[in-house]
Amino acid sequence: MKKQSITNKKIKQIPEFKNEDQERDFWDKADTTEYFDIDNPVDMDLSRLKPSTESISLRLPAYMLRRIKEIANSRDIPYQSLMKMFLAQQVNQELHARRLVK
Repeated sequence: MKKQSITNKKIKQIPEFKNEDQERDFWDKADTTEYFDIDNPVDMDLSRLKPSTESISLRLPAYMLRRIKEIANSRDIPYQSLMKMFLAQQVNQELHARRLVK
């Protein structure tokens, strides 16, 4: 059932998603103001919310892992976190470059 806010705007029902990729695609294109009643905000506890992750096995040359650990140590962060940061930066850079080419 669709709800109405004070402004008489009909709030659309958020669809069910099969996975996070499908949900991400939906929200990339959707107008969120059509799905949420800004006149009646709802408090939510998101303290336990964590992004989905997958464990992988990655073989690196010993020298590279040593260097990564040295950099991580100098930044006072776990080396795995540093590797995730490096990967995220490179992925974003690659995706940005592809968008500019198209």
